[in-house]
Amino acid sequence: MSATPPTSVRGDDLESLRRAAYGAAYRMLGVHAEAEEAAQETLARLHAAPQAPDSPRAWVVTVSTRLCVDRLRSAQKRREAYVGPWLPEPLLAAPDPAEELELAESVSLALLLVLETLSPAERAAFLLHDVFGYGYGELAGTLERSEPAVRQLVSRARRAVRERQVRFEPDPAERARVAQAFAQACVAGEMDALLRVLAEDVVMRSDGGGVASAARKPLLGAPRVARAILALRRNLPGAATLEIVPVNGTPGMLIGDGERPLTLMGIDVADGRVTAIHAVREPAKLAAALATLS
Repeated sequence: MSATPPTSVRGDDLESLRRAAYGAAYRMLGVHAEAEEAAQETLARLHAAPQAPDSPRAWVVTVSTRLCVDRLRSAQKRREAYVGPWLPEPLLAAPDPAEELELAESVSLALLLVLETLSPAERAAFLLHDVFGYGYGELAGTLERSEPAVRQLVSRARRAVRERQVRFEPDPAERARVAQAFAQACVAGEMDALLRVLAEDVVMRSDGGGVASAARKPLLGAPRVARAILALRRNLPGAATLEIVPVNGTPGMLIGDGERPLTLMGIDVADGRVTAIHAVREPAKLAAALATLS
């Protein structure tokens, strides 16, 4: 159910506010339905406010993030019992060109996976400060902690990102070039071509959720990842399809059997090669991701 904003918030701004609330919630939770619920609750609270805030966008980002802190605590407990690697539900909507770099960096699957290792408060502090540009004083009020405490939260989150060596190619043209080379190597089924496009320390995570066939642990290194991709290709039917689609702000691949999607691959690129592959095979996650394609 859609909420109606206070009269001082123009109706044509409502969709923009919904996207801002949803964007904050998705970065926190990595699940589309839960992010949409948080966004709708945020707009309902905006409607119930006695007057419009000075900055409606900042207000909805703050409220949406705060709502997700408690949701994330329960979600992390559920994910501990998940079968195999848990991956966020990919976002297939193409970003606005004016926001492409910001979107791709802050919702990349590599970064979201690092944020999964943080506490809910650390994740909220990092996103609000480093992605949405909130000052430490604002963070302190939002998270109900002292300013030194929120500085520590942001510092710990940044250290986690740095230690896990999250690498990101900022040039969209280069990301597209590497993705195309990777797709061509997958179609050709050539080991040498795959090894040329994969980084030596590439990692591949596959999320089958115990429903679809997938490796239960991450695969490390170009030779192992290349062999896994070749095995996947051999098991595809003759009518298999491969399409390059936008996955969390960067080119990825959607593989199907001619009738239904089988695998959605998010691809991280740095230094001219693929550094990580995030393969979603769990049917419910595939359906949720495809619903965001635009």
